[in-house]
Amino acid sequence: MKKRVLIMGAAGRDFHNFNTLYRDNENYEVVAFTEAQIPNIEDRKYPASLAGKLYPDGIPIFDEIELEKLIVELKVDDVAFSYSDVSYDYLMHKSALVNATGANFVLLGRNDTSIKSIKPLISVCATRTGCGKSQTARQLIEILIEKGLKVVAIRHPMPYGDLEEQRVQRYAKLEDLKKHKCTIEEMEEYEPHIVRGNVIYAGVDYEDILRAAENDPDGCDVIIWDGGNNDFPFYAADLHITVTDPHRAGHGMKYYPGEVNLRLSDAVIINKMDSSDREDIAKVRKVIAEIAPNAKVIDAASPIRVADPTLIRNKRVLVVEDGPTMTHGGMKMGAGMVAAQKFGAAELVDPRPFLVGKLKDTFKTYPNIGILLPAMGYGDEQLRDLEATINACDCDAVIIGTPIDLNRVIDIKKPSTRVFYDLQSIGSPSLEEVVEEFLVKQNHLAISN
Repeated sequence: MKKRVLIMGAAGRDFHNFNTLYRDNENYEVVAFTEAQIPNIEDRKYPASLAGKLYPDGIPIFDEIELEKLIVELKVDDVAFSYSDVSYDYLMHKSALVNATGANFVLLGRNDTSIKSIKPLISVCATRTGCGKSQTARQLIEILIEKGLKVVAIRHPMPYGDLEEQRVQRYAKLEDLKKHKCTIEEMEEYEPHIVRGNVIYAGVDYEDILRAAENDPDGCDVIIWDGGNNDFPFYAADLHITVTDPHRAGHGMKYYPGEVNLRLSDAVIINKMDSSDREDIAKVRKVIAEIAPNAKVIDAASPIRVADPTLIRNKRVLVVEDGPTMTHGGMKMGAGMVAAQKFGAAELVDPRPFLVGKLKDTFKTYPNIGILLPAMGYGDEQLRDLEATINACDCDAVIIGTPIDLNRVIDIKKPSTRVFYDLQSIGSPSLEEVVEEFLVKQNHLAISN
């Protein structure tokens, strides 16, 4: 008899797990998806065009709050947990809930979900959201391009719109962000790639995405998997790089599936050493030594620069940070906060008295955010709420700590300045040295002598 499966997700890994293991698999019947973390995705369907021949009507998507009821009513045998950056406590509480209903709680591994590329593939992942994957991927791509290689990036999915339209997305110019109706979260990840001159793919069907990237019209020598949250790669990596964060020392052993990434590592980057305590850096080194003893360890910093420091010094500032880093990433500070401290802000303005609309719900869900404002923008309503909140705040200036300039997508009426940050290797081995060794093994001749 077919096993009846429910997939717990958040519009990303869940669809990939379905596509790689369950689609067209006569041994299973996927009866539903549930969604957490992402607003406005429930009450939809995974469309028939993506679901395959076994699901001519598509597959319904429900809010995860209905999980217990769904398991009983749909006679579910297996519940496949398929989202990332959750604590082990959270994970096992979900397991207990599922097991108490009589169903199996399943975590799918790489053998059933990883796709192999015909091109050399480097994955960039992390132990938590906000460790510094994006700047690592950017520097990695710059190193490869300098060596004469055509680089194509593939980003972990963020499909919050029309899933059929988002099956395979290619971004080569800034106009493509508007064409694909990108959210702030998507822009933050795609725009830095585009402005550096490399193509980036994303979407829903990661088999089709990979084949399109391998055959990109501009050419492809190497593929970079730019991971999301602390998820492990959708593809079999030839070089696996994991980024860690001493500000959350020890989290690599406490949050799923960050430990998976550490155990897979060929190289581990200890990032943000310029703003971390020695004791926390030592804790990270100890964890790496215990569970990834053969990985090369790259020491790194994330130095910041600010477009206009005069808007910070002695000013009352509102700090706007990357949304996911502050919410399910659990960070208490980001690049904007570092800039406020470094350039002598007189006061950090608390945004909570000025919150509008959906942002109130964000602070209820994540009450420990504190006096930072996460740049939430999963849809037009959240963008309007973000704009209204910023403009209502009683502050002298706004520090934009997000990877993109918010002024391009919302109308900020306060004086504002952007924070920029890049990865900087410290000593040896450096990221460039690790890449050169990898290219030698791959027999690439484009390496500078």
